[in-house]
Amino acid sequence: MLSKIDVKSLHENVFTLIGERWMLIAAGDQEKCNMMTASWGGLGVLWGANVATVYIRPTRYTYELIEKQNYFTLSFFGDQYKEQLALCGKKSGRDTDKVKACGFTVEAGTCGAPYFAEAELVLVCKKRYAQDFDPSLFLVEDMEQWYPKKDYHRMYIGEIVEAYQA
Repeated sequence: MLSKIDVKSLHENVFTLIGERWMLIAAGDQEKCNMMTASWGGLGVLWGANVATVYIRPTRYTYELIEKQNYFTLSFFGDQYKEQLALCGKKSGRDTDKVKACGFTVEAGTCGAPYFAEAELVLVCKKRYAQDFDPSLFLVEDMEQWYPKKDYHRMYIGEIVEAYQA
C-alpha cells in the first residue's frame, strides 16, 4: 500500500533508481493511460522546486499522451517486476494493453495522473518545461550514436507535486 510522503524524505540513490532499476513514465488518466520504461532521467532542484527530468522520443505512444496532459508520473518498482518493465520498454501501447499484460492496478494522484499500485515509489509531476533536443547543440561528436533514426528526444521537466512510497 502506498502512502503519501514528503519527497524530501527520500534516501534512494537516483542513479540506481533510474539507471539500474528503471522507471515507468505514465501519462493519460485512470481510464486511458500508457506507460513506457525509461532508464534516462534525473531528479533535482530547479526554479526553486523539486523536479524530475524525463526524455521521450516523439515516436513513443506515451509522447502523444504526455503532450495532451499537464501531469505525468514516475513509478519505481522492486526487482520482481523487471520482466514487466522490460515488456513496457519493448511493446507499444498502440498495439498492446500494457496495464493488462503486466497485471498492474492503475491508481491516480490528486491531479488525476495515473500511476501503479504495485510500485514502491511514485512521483507525480506537473509539466513545467519541454524542449526538443537540437542536434546542432550537441557538444561531443558521439551523441549521434543514440539517434540513428534522427528521432531526437523531447525533454520534459516536471515539478514533483506528490510522492507516494510503500
